[in-house]
Amino acid sequence: MMLSQQVRGTRWIHTAPPPDTITPAMQSVSLWALALLVLCATVHAIKFELESSRYPKPLCIWNYALADTLAIVSINVVPRDERTAADQSINVKVIDRTHHNIYLNKVNLVGETRLAINTHHDADLGVCILNSGKRDHLVSDIDLDVHLGGEAIDYNAIANQESLSGMETELRKLSEIADEILEEMEYLKLREIRMSDTHMSTLRRVHGFSWFFILVIIALGAWQVHHLHGFFKRKYLID
Repeated sequence: MMLSQQVRGTRWIHTAPPPDTITPAMQSVSLWALALLVLCATVHAIKFELESSRYPKPLCIWNYALADTLAIVSINVVPRDERTAADQSINVKVIDRTHHNIYLNKVNLVGETRLAINTHHDADLGVCILNSGKRDHLVSDIDLDVHLGGEAIDYNAIANQESLSGMETELRKLSEIADEILEEMEYLKLREIRMSDTHMSTLRRVHGFSWFFILVIIALGAWQVHHLHGFFKRKYLID
């Protein structure tokens, strides 16, 4: 099975503020900051071929997602040979790894399909695809695109509804992305604290067990000396 990954390009936003309000240096810093935010939220599109089987195993693509995050999954299914389309059934299931939630379970996908879910927990979100066929080794080309959080929002619709300019739409999008980055950093901070607490608790337990085993070894040594002393005394080897 061949698997390739395509990464979408990044758009640079150039502004022309009044010279009396923003200096060229400030403008350069702003552009770099906006570019960094866009790079942090780059969307990945994956294209691969999937062979059919009478007993197929799912191929899962995993992305980490925070709780209450909008996820848009776009799947385009194209049979390699149109004559074999009826003998293949592309099924997709959206799950999370930690809590085993099944968000969606769609069968017999044909053409382009767009799915939307809202996550319930902080977990790895998996899009699992399998090709169940009446015969083995029939091939379909799969084009999978997963958008999470701010990238899943249709900003064009928001711009039309609220009459926003192109710059205002991009700023709204970058604001959402920045909020998501802050939320993820806060989550990572809390997870680091929990892991640190777990590490300290484990260290205290190991420390306690080490002292316990030391005392046990000392007690066993003292008992062994007492036993040998009694044995030698019974054999009249010592007084």
